[in-house]
Amino acid sequence: MSEELIDYRTWGVEFFHRAVTAERVLRGVNVLSGRAIDVGPMGVGPGRLVKVTAKGRIGTATGHRVGDEPVSFQVSLPVPIEFVIDLGVDKHRFNADIEVPLAIAARARDDLAIVLEITPPTAAQVQVQLQAQGMRAQLVQLAAGVEGELKRFIAKYVRRELTKPYVQEATTIDVGAAIERASRGLGPKDPVGDGAAGAGT
Repeated sequence: MSEELIDYRTWGVEFFHRAVTAERVLRGVNVLSGRAIDVGPMGVGPGRLVKVTAKGRIGTATGHRVGDEPVSFQVSLPVPIEFVIDLGVDKHRFNADIEVPLAIAARARDDLAIVLEITPPTAAQVQVQLQAQGMRAQLVQLAAGVEGELKRFIAKYVRRELTKPYVQEATTIDVGAAIERASRGLGPKDPVGDGAAGAGT
């Protein structure tokens, strides 16, 4: 391992890059994993006469680093959902594979914390793949405009969750506090047995 001395700026940049890894970012985002999604009933289609209900859970995020200035990441949050379209006289069941893209940038705060700044998704950025059961169900999904409604709901839901304290805490790396904890273990220590030896003299 090199022991070459470097300037403060270089040290700070290197520390920042090592502290903010893709694994650390994903751990922060994955506090959302397992959160329940419960939609509806909501009206869709002409006159909002068709009702849709949906249930699912947020899955495990994946992602990778995409930039260094700032240190930034592109993360994909999966949201598999099962939903039902109620036409009043009969019901049709669907599955939806939803992907929510999150752009994340690591920012330095003046209290020696690193904050993962997550750009909230827009409805247009949410990707939905619908799977209908049968040709008739496929026609229903096109007529009801379910995809657009799901995009808007999921985008709004994720934006709201990102503002909550549990997410804010998980996406903050408190470097100052970590240094303080580590410093308590520094300094000279009495050799084991010194106290006993001194007592006998």
